[in-house]
Amino acid sequence: MTEHPGEQYPVAHEPSREQVESTNVWEFMQAHDIDDHEELLARTAGQHDRDDAGVEWFWDEVVDYLGLEFDEPYDAVCDDTDGPQFTDWYPGGRLNIARNVLDRHAVDGSDSRGETAILWEGEPGDVRDVTFGDLHTQANRVANYLESVGVGVGDTVGLYMPMVPEVAAILYGCFKVGAIAVPIFSGFGVDATATRIEDSECAVLFTGDGFYRRGSEVTLKATADSAIDEAGYVEDVVVYDRLGSREAEARTDGRNAAGASASSIPWSDGRDAWWDDAVATADDSYESTSLPSDQESMLLYSSGTTGRPKGIVHTHAGGLVQPAKEIHFGFDQKPGDRIFWVSDIGWMMGPWTLIGNHAFGGTVVMYEGAPDHPEPDRFWKLIDRHDVTQFGISPTAIRALREHGDDWVERHDLSSLRLLGSTGEPWDRESWEWFYETVGDAECPIINISGGTEILGCFLMPMPTQPLKPCSLGGPGLGMDIDIVDADGDSVAEDNERGYLVARSSCPSMTKSLWSGDERYLEEYWSTWEDLWDHGDWAQKDEDGFWYLHGRADDALNVAGRKVGPAEVEGVLAEHDAVTQAAVVGVPDETTGTAVLAFVIPDPDYEPSEALADELRALVGREQGKPFRPCGLHFVDDLPRTQSGKIIRRAVRSVAAGEDPGDLSSMENPEALERLRARLD
Repeated sequence: MTEHPGEQYPVAHEPSREQVESTNVWEFMQAHDIDDHEELLARTAGQHDRDDAGVEWFWDEVVDYLGLEFDEPYDAVCDDTDGPQFTDWYPGGRLNIARNVLDRHAVDGSDSRGETAILWEGEPGDVRDVTFGDLHTQANRVANYLESVGVGVGDTVGLYMPMVPEVAAILYGCFKVGAIAVPIFSGFGVDATATRIEDSECAVLFTGDGFYRRGSEVTLKATADSAIDEAGYVEDVVVYDRLGSREAEARTDGRNAAGASASSIPWSDGRDAWWDDAVATADDSYESTSLPSDQESMLLYSSGTTGRPKGIVHTHAGGLVQPAKEIHFGFDQKPGDRIFWVSDIGWMMGPWTLIGNHAFGGTVVMYEGAPDHPEPDRFWKLIDRHDVTQFGISPTAIRALREHGDDWVERHDLSSLRLLGSTGEPWDRESWEWFYETVGDAECPIINISGGTEILGCFLMPMPTQPLKPCSLGGPGLGMDIDIVDADGDSVAEDNERGYLVARSSCPSMTKSLWSGDERYLEEYWSTWEDLWDHGDWAQKDEDGFWYLHGRADDALNVAGRKVGPAEVEGVLAEHDAVTQAAVVGVPDETTGTAVLAFVIPDPDYEPSEALADELRALVGREQGKPFRPCGLHFVDDLPRTQSGKIIRRAVRSVAAGEDPGDLSSMENPEALERLRARLD
């Protein structure tokens, strides 16, 4: 087996003393007499002799420290009488996320009222600056509209929206009335959208006529209508006019203000209403509802690997405290910062970015379209133009942008950047180093985080005070009691020993259950070992204390009784100059049970050949061990991926096995799957 990254990789980022002492987390450490990072973790989550230490102490202390406001104080930090699976956080307290992220920043006389809450850029180049006062007015109107159609506390509201500033107003408007927001990824097709509408039973759906991506109009309304027909439940639909469809219908020539032809959209009289008619005309004052700490705030869906999507239930207390903690400490938010995280409102990182930044009156930069349109420097141009200070993106997206070369980056001034962020999957060393050195100028730490929709945050998260090795995730997040265990649920005995990532206790933002009920919740997360949350990831910690992930444990390749994560084999292949990107899956083998099958996107400077394939297969054999040498290696021009650029490995695996890949409505490039299938025939 290949050496663990901690043994190969030296420290790449070492913050200066000046950088360390300028951070928010350093200020917290000084306020609590904490000397170093090891003590910080021990005080906030680990074992410690002091009274002012441990998970409960931290999650109590952080509320006041971050200035988060409860309308009524809680009676206790948590009640775990029913075990960690059903911990009740901040019982007795009352609050509303909207009051914390919006209302208090927008009251008359507030210094933040005229500050920018959202700086939005559309793919065609249009820019909007939305202040906290503007957003507050919009959210109040959303809340009043929702009440006018009978939506109240505990009702579900769907958001199948383009990535425009109005998504924040809808999200916060739902919070204000106590409704449960159900964000749905705008790239989903009919089946995936219908499944989420049907499961959540939302009676109101916000959508749009469409959005722009790669220079083309992508329509939403027809898909929304078909999903409603399939799912039922929806009684009221509010349509935001992004493409100019409403305006075009009012003109005799059928064109919008820009002179472009706007396609007409399907319409259901009595059910459908334009945003400008339903929301923009509503009353603009609304007092946010005071809610119990455990009142549901959002229902976020995680697709999982099998079965129906899982409805992840988040509360007002957990949905506020965790994102705020992570943005303040991990991403070191300062007044005047502008944070841009590439996401859709339908993914966890969308609400996380909005809530975490707006809790402190910070600015969120939002972008509508593709990262390489009209040219590969779209993100670098955006960072330069808007003075972005923190930039978060997936490793896959960076790999794709890296292919275009350094010149596209070097054309722009990225000196405003202070921190970089990443999440979603394991890194390969070369791409991590390119991101750090070329984009971050070898100055910005990469805050590589990993957690999940299930906790609206991170189990693992480095602090900007720490040195970093390539691909590392630093260590446990503050207040997160995280461990690596073996198959028996015992802590791994040695450094560099791979095991399963688990949580030994709850945290405020951990899902209170699944929307479908406790049975599936317990089976999914708590059934492997007693009182341990099984997150399903392979993890390792090196002798220097740096943590790494190696992909999903349920993706593990069990070859002749030896297990390896696909990401480890893919990492070996990606180290070769001829490989731009790779995907590895397991296929049945009569001798070893499972054999490794590899798909490689070659570098344009290399000609695919049988000799090159043999060279790459031999490389894996040397680095990972002979059992993991691919039985086959195919050169392809692309791999099936999501709109965020993440490879859909289960689709590759299904095609390789000749099986139905299931729901692929989130796939950005279905033609790649067809070419893959043809390649294997």
